[in-house]
Amino acid sequence: MLKRVLIGLGAIFMVVVLIAGIILFRTFTFGGNVEVQTVELADVPDFNGEEIAKRLSTAIQIRTQTVSAGDPRPGQEGPWLEFREFMTSSYPELFNTAETNLIDDHTVLVRWAGRDETLDPILMMAHQDVVPVNMGTMDDWDASPFSGAIQDGYVYGRGTMDDKGSLVTILEAANALVASGYQPTRTIWMLFGHDEEVSGSGAQSAVDYFERENIRMEMVLDEGFFVIDPFPLTGSAVALIGIAEKGYVTIRVTARAAGGHSSVPPRNSAGVQLAKAILALDENQVEADFTKPPISQMLSAVAEDMPFTQRMAFANLWLFRGMVEGEFAKSGEANAIIRTTTAPTMMAGAVKENVLPQQATALINFRLHPNDSIESVLQHVRDVTSEIDGVTSDIAEASGIGSEASPVSPTSNRAYAVLASVAREASGGAPVAPALVLGATDSRWTTEISDSIYRFVPTVIPSSDVGGMHGTNERISIENLERMARGYAQIMVGMSSE
Repeated sequence: MLKRVLIGLGAIFMVVVLIAGIILFRTFTFGGNVEVQTVELADVPDFNGEEIAKRLSTAIQIRTQTVSAGDPRPGQEGPWLEFREFMTSSYPELFNTAETNLIDDHTVLVRWAGRDETLDPILMMAHQDVVPVNMGTMDDWDASPFSGAIQDGYVYGRGTMDDKGSLVTILEAANALVASGYQPTRTIWMLFGHDEEVSGSGAQSAVDYFERENIRMEMVLDEGFFVIDPFPLTGSAVALIGIAEKGYVTIRVTARAAGGHSSVPPRNSAGVQLAKAILALDENQVEADFTKPPISQMLSAVAEDMPFTQRMAFANLWLFRGMVEGEFAKSGEANAIIRTTTAPTMMAGAVKENVLPQQATALINFRLHPNDSIESVLQHVRDVTSEIDGVTSDIAEASGIGSEASPVSPTSNRAYAVLASVAREASGGAPVAPALVLGATDSRWTTEISDSIYRFVPTVIPSSDVGGMHGTNERISIENLERMARGYAQIMVGMSSE
């Protein structure tokens, strides 16, 4: 009897040792397999952050604010006209050299011709418009949001990060290169959309122009990510390069039931059934997947910089998946990285407080992960709510917004290598990781003209400042403005010299 017990304990011990060995082996061999070419960055002109800050300050004071699709409305174009004059007068070397076109009246398209027209060009993107400032928050700003105040080493104001800072420093880079006598081998296009924050129709029309002219881009670069310090998974700086962005769809969930007077409510009224459907969708999220890019590549790229326990968990998802998903689910931002998100936003029912509606509706907004599609998410909604009486689901076409998630761009080409090299220099050697952009950018329209679409700004942003985008105290440091201009110049030279 004792012998059998000892043999059993020995077998259990061997299994434990084997499992521990597998866990440790997978932990120590996890990561580091994102192959990136090495690119030597060219010398570029020097930039003066103080001078850039003054020009950005002027740009911030021009209120190119969009609220809804179709902005600016007839008679409200003044700020866009003023902003266009600001660009051409502030960067004369570029605009006297390059060809400029207007698309949809206010989107600016700049073509800086290269020496070799047989090479596919590159496209640098930013947008002119900004979001409004939330009512009642003006007093929470350290400087008035449209003042462009320069104080304590920062430029303050709506658009400093999203996205006039990028637009101004792209122009700084190009203007300085022209002034230095540089001419690209490969043509450089610059696209400055006028309504990215509401519909992106200007950028979409510009892409339509490229398609009509049969112009295909070697690389597209837009806003999206940057060097964030610290990055939550590592506790230190990481340069994130967006290689894909989420899609967007809104699904209308409708519950139908007998209406009537609220004094004699039946069980399972339309409102109750709708509530059940919303709760079911919240409790049964679209499945997460850690095995495909961009998340798989991001985890691999930063694995060596993770604390040991985190690295062990990601390396052994076969054992720790539930725990990892639970931790991601605690943060809205983290949860959005790994799955299509589910967000009930608008609900409607009866027209009066004492009336039971015959029909109650909810709009559920989904931000699509590249693993999913509009059709698969609609099917998910229908599957989850299939046993709730009277509930149907369909695409809310009236929202006017809808797009699949973008394709995932490669990390093995020269374009990514140049961006990674710029990111490393800008950050002082931080690891570089591909990532998924959670919002929508104008680059979503460019998938028909390029396979290499990236979303990165060569700047180092403290994690505490990220909330300023679309929020309070949006600002950019003068040091970052100099870093951005230099980085954009390096990208232009690195991508357009061969």
